[in-house]
Amino acid sequence: MSFPLLTVTAALPAVGAIATAAVPAARRTAAKWLALLVSLATLGLAIAVLVRFDPDGDRYQLTESHSWIADFGVRYELGVDGIAVALIALTALLIPFIILAGWHDADPLETGSSRWRPTQGFFALILAVEAMVIISFEATDVFLFYIFFEAMLIPLYFLIGGFGDRAHEHGEKTAATQRSYAAVKFLLYNLAGGLIMLAAVIGLYVVAGNFSLTEIAEARANGSLDMATSTERWLFLGFFFAFAVKAPLFPLHTWLPNAMGESTAPVAVLITAVVDKVGTFAMLRFCLQLFPEASKWATPVILVLAVISIIYGALLAVGQRDIKRLIAYASISHFGFIIMGIFAMTSQGQSGATLYMVNHGISTAVLMLIAGFLISRRGSRLIADFGGVQKVAPILAGTFLIGGLATLSLPGLAPFVSEFLVLVGTFTRYPVIGIVATLGIVLAALYTLVLYQRTMTGPVKAEVTGMPDLRVRELVVVAPLVALLIFLGVFPKPVTDIVNPAVEQTMSDVHKTDPQPEVEAAK
Repeated sequence: MSFPLLTVTAALPAVGAIATAAVPAARRTAAKWLALLVSLATLGLAIAVLVRFDPDGDRYQLTESHSWIADFGVRYELGVDGIAVALIALTALLIPFIILAGWHDADPLETGSSRWRPTQGFFALILAVEAMVIISFEATDVFLFYIFFEAMLIPLYFLIGGFGDRAHEHGEKTAATQRSYAAVKFLLYNLAGGLIMLAAVIGLYVVAGNFSLTEIAEARANGSLDMATSTERWLFLGFFFAFAVKAPLFPLHTWLPNAMGESTAPVAVLITAVVDKVGTFAMLRFCLQLFPEASKWATPVILVLAVISIIYGALLAVGQRDIKRLIAYASISHFGFIIMGIFAMTSQGQSGATLYMVNHGISTAVLMLIAGFLISRRGSRLIADFGGVQKVAPILAGTFLIGGLATLSLPGLAPFVSEFLVLVGTFTRYPVIGIVATLGIVLAALYTLVLYQRTMTGPVKAEVTGMPDLRVRELVVVAPLVALLIFLGVFPKPVTDIVNPAVEQTMSDVHKTDPQPEVEAAK
């Protein structure tokens, strides 16, 4: 029996979460170090998955399959394609930086206080989310995927509601109320999507007789499983609705600004850079493979909603007074690009969308984590409370600028390549959609540069005077991510080589080929 690498990669942070939570209350620092070491070990396993994966090999590799609930055809089935490998690597890469960035976020409020505060719980919950996200990327049994797709809501609910941002313009009582509201809204939206998906999962079992993604997709491809058109469309809508909530796609997006605004910056990164990728990943893995004809049927409407997300999110980002909510609305706009690339049904669009998931995770982590460092120094999230920061903290301002330029997809930084591929892939099949979507780039430049100008330039405000620059721990958090943004901006080939074969197979699932150029090359 081969070594169950995928199981161990997902199980290690789960075991680490239990061990971290069990650390005595007085040993907060030990709990932090334990969580960090577990996350680094998980990163090592993710690298092992990356190394063992052969892009030119079988579609699903490192597979594991065991009987679980035999009476209902449920199996413990895992397997990864190139898209899953890239996202597992992204998740494992970001978690150590999230833990380091949140090193003091759950410390006692009073200096020197011995009063218990659930520091251990904070880091244990982060590891629990990591475990559930990784196994969601690995699961090839629909029911197994559904369980962890929903289960990750529980630790996230407590991270949002129980460990909110301490920098608040109102009192602690109002802040606690808003945190609770954000957590409940997040939970209700995602539970609603999950319940609709559950009905679709049951319907899929009734039609197919099992939950195996590979078996159902193969049966659909060879014609041995024939779904009625109406049945396929209803099942597709059930799956897509849940994924669109998680993504999030307009008009199901409204939970995200509340959740990110009221969370600590590391938790906000966990939500948008890690967890939300499960939604867009699942569109590629489940919607397109299981329901190819329904996916093509729904494409025009989904593309319109994606473009609305791009423009609407960017417009609302322009008008924000709160730094974290601005980044949240920018993320909604970026997810619009990702979904547009997926449903453009071109190899450039889907490769760009997958690359965008990776690059958005890195760029948002840089921008949001530095924003968190900035907010913790000033004690305010309001843009108007800053000014002249670059004169007193030039390294902080410089890295914030790089994160912002990556957000607006400046050439030479990682998101540019992915956004370019998405737009090219969309334009070749849907030129009007592609043209309208480019407005999002203009708006991104506007909200990013205005944010930098209002917070970092101009006269130094009295409250900003004496603000310390990035400390060693904070530099350790942001420097590798900035380096990765630059590296992937000039050399994205390591990622595209992994994801492109999986994209080609997905295109084959939906029986789509790239449009041929309408103008013949000169002879």
